[in-house]
Amino acid sequence: MAKEFAQAFYHSKRWKCCRKSYITQRQLIDGGLCEICKDSLGYILHHKIPVTPGNINDPDITLNHCNLQYVCKACHDGEEGHGLNKKKNGKCFFDSTGIVDETKTKLY
Repeated sequence: MAKEFAQAFYHSKRWKCCRKSYITQRQLIDGGLCEICKDSLGYILHHKIPVTPGNINDPDITLNHCNLQYVCKACHDGEEGHGLNKKKNGKCFFDSTGIVDETKTKLY
């Protein structure tokens, strides 16, 4: 789930266009396989250099295809700091564009 400081960015037109173009490129290359395990289809874009409050406005970090990976949910959740809060159990649901659907996501 995107952190509070990044919510506006992940809903921006610039991010959605970048996301769409990257996924389209990956689908042309290998059908959209996860770039880490190559066993499952990609599901979400991962920033190799994490987005932070200090770099959220730097397009070389946030919108640069060289800093992105199309990965399956399992591989993304395995990245440090990207899985569900380990102290809570829950399910995370995404809409058709890969954005977290907060109306369905529940943490217990």
